[in-house]
Amino acid sequence: MMHAGEPRILPAIASPADLRALPIAELPALAAEIRGAICEQVSRSGGHLAPNLGVVELTIALHYVFDFGRDRLLFDVGHQCYPHKLLTGRLPLLGKLRQRGGMAGFPEPRESAYDLFSVGHAGTGISTAVGMARGDLLNGEGWSHENPEGRRVATLIGDASIVNGVAMEGLNAAGTLRRQFLVVLNDNGMSIAKPQGAVASYFDRVRLSQSYAEFKRAAKDLARRVPGGEALAEMYHRLGEMSKAMLSEDAWFEKFGLVTVGPIDGHDLPTLIDFLNEAKHVDRPLVLHVKTIKGKGFQPAEGDSCTFHSPAAFSVRMQEEGCRVELRKSGRSFTAAFGEILGEMMAEDPRIVTCTAAMPDGTGLSRVLDRFPERAWDTGICESHALDMMAGLAKTGWKPFFAVYSTFLQRAFDQAFQEVALQGLAVRLCLDRAGLVGGDGAVHHGFCDVALLATLPRAAITAAMDEPSLRAALRFMADYDAGLSAVRYPRDSVSDRFASEPCPPFVLGRARPLLAHDRPDLAVLGFGVMALEAMKAVDELSLQGEYAVSVYDARFAKPLDVELLSDLLGRGIPVLTVEDHSIRGGFGACVLEACSERRLDTRLITRLALPDSWIYQGERREQLVEAGLDAESIARTIRLVLDRDSAAPAAPARQAAAPAAAPAR
Repeated sequence: MMHAGEPRILPAIASPADLRALPIAELPALAAEIRGAICEQVSRSGGHLAPNLGVVELTIALHYVFDFGRDRLLFDVGHQCYPHKLLTGRLPLLGKLRQRGGMAGFPEPRESAYDLFSVGHAGTGISTAVGMARGDLLNGEGWSHENPEGRRVATLIGDASIVNGVAMEGLNAAGTLRRQFLVVLNDNGMSIAKPQGAVASYFDRVRLSQSYAEFKRAAKDLARRVPGGEALAEMYHRLGEMSKAMLSEDAWFEKFGLVTVGPIDGHDLPTLIDFLNEAKHVDRPLVLHVKTIKGKGFQPAEGDSCTFHSPAAFSVRMQEEGCRVELRKSGRSFTAAFGEILGEMMAEDPRIVTCTAAMPDGTGLSRVLDRFPERAWDTGICESHALDMMAGLAKTGWKPFFAVYSTFLQRAFDQAFQEVALQGLAVRLCLDRAGLVGGDGAVHHGFCDVALLATLPRAAITAAMDEPSLRAALRFMADYDAGLSAVRYPRDSVSDRFASEPCPPFVLGRARPLLAHDRPDLAVLGFGVMALEAMKAVDELSLQGEYAVSVYDARFAKPLDVELLSDLLGRGIPVLTVEDHSIRGGFGACVLEACSERRLDTRLITRLALPDSWIYQGERREQLVEAGLDAESIARTIRLVLDRDSAAPAAPARQAAAPAAAPAR
């Protein structure tokens, strides 16, 4: 798609040693082949496209200069790791990108010793690199002029990630190191969306300043005149005014004690290699500011890097006016439904405000941000700040909704506890990507949100099974003022199974019957979309005339429908809970705890949930099968439970204790 003919260089790269054997003159051709391979595969399977296209030359240069078989390379976020993986012998895995048995979409130590951490969250790269730098020093393995065989450390971080609070803490610690330590700042002017905040504005000023153009010219001249191997720190003192032209006058990295160089052209391989060769010999912490183009080499991605940050599979059609890209559609998503519903609610209620942390497209808020610029914000990659800001808005009488991936909520749990729940503030969490997420794998699964939030007094934790129930949940949350509330929904298309039926409003602590029998053999309580999976399982059982099974959309993990549980268990009816959340601390665990407190017979409760083990990349449907949460597995569990009960000796008559008073509603 992006290069002519079959690749000739890339297939011969089994390790970075093969890369370093190439003359520099061949590296641009290799870069073109890497871009072509990535683009071809992502067009078939989906994946992170623009971030990887933008760092091809930078990754080649890093592996050309450093030996990361011994040196340390730490990624931040990790969605720009495809070129790194191709240069470390994983081309055979590319054909199954983000699939079972193929290449993970993020760094993955199970794949290769060149991947040091499984990385999927922003801001961590500098801190983990500081830890490895200190560890190598303690082991006597850190590089220095006195120990030239020691390990060097480099970390790659993006301009949007650098404003993350963890990254700032890492920079603060990095400045105290007394050894070689390289931070490569990949500045492409775009993260997933346009970077936000004062630091992003600072980078804009640097990019637009005349010093960048002057520096590019100076860098080429410098590469000709500076002897190879001369320490960059010495060069700073010798070159005086030229070094000032490299830097913005208020280069704030130096306030952290970090020598700062750049910005330099991140697509100019000879210049990159020259500067990295100098940087590797500096025995103090250094930031190399590299300017790249996100989506480089693929015109649609360069023109719309947000859409092509992590697109679904797509096709390219050549037309007279250029290429046209068509993204594969997979039905209406929960994300799209959420954005539309919240926009409607904001139009109706002028007190509703919302924000997202650098995920306007991923959470469905892009149009909301455009439509309500005074009441909707993208805070950048800083979930903790975002939730604290929402707490401040709640304190001043507004109705805040924070749209965040479930996996990123973990970063703001302290704020959910201290600034929201403890204060009794009504902040509303909209948890996208709850449960299993498919190709992004273990780093992005939303598997512990219930376990975290259920610890908070007066929290109302809900889940949506389809678009009408998502609408009903959001409207319930808008009116819930007793404390924090949350709704979880998956990275999936919405089902239309119950779309033609009226969706009753959410009532605190009340389940919704989807299929009810007067005296069922078993009752399934499905949390969120798992209620629909349970309905498919019961369809199969009903067709075979095996059992009468009732199914409920549980709706709430906290507070639970204890009256329903008391009725079912009091009559000796087995209960099966089903959820796409960890079995530890999830909906089923909440059911067990509540029933135990009320002295109900917990022996009648069986739980299906995500296992206490990691589930890696693959199709979401495959992951559900692995977890035993697909319809066939649920049906099999129902048979096992009922066959076991029918084979067991008759149990003595049970008399349920009088249920305790239900929580205040």
